[in-house]
Amino acid sequence: MTNEQIPDAADPLVGSASLLSGLVEYQGEAVVSRTLVHKKTGTVTLFAFDKGQGLSEHTTPHDALVFIAEGTGEIILSGVSHQMQQGEALIMPANHSHSVRAVEPFKMLLVMIRE
Repeated sequence: MTNEQIPDAADPLVGSASLLSGLVEYQGEAVVSRTLVHKKTGTVTLFAFDKGQGLSEHTTPHDALVFIAEGTGEIILSGVSHQMQQGEALIMPANHSHSVRAVEPFKMLLVMIRE
């Protein structure tokens, strides 16, 4: 292994392991997000939802992968409810309506891929 310079090494997340759920904290009656990667080709964003909080129904022109890092949430994708728990993942195709609601406080990682 070589000792090459890691891009964006000033970011403490680059090149070191971190507990995913510890990278964003809950706030009462709020949705909190932290963008971990922002590139022309896509984004990686970590969300923390307090119980009962959510994102209203919407669509995006990009495919996305949701990974539940902690807790339980409901994702409604094209009218179908998915009760999701820690460790589960769901692919949301572009241009399909979806919404998110916290059944209990939960954290999710959203990976959005742009074409």
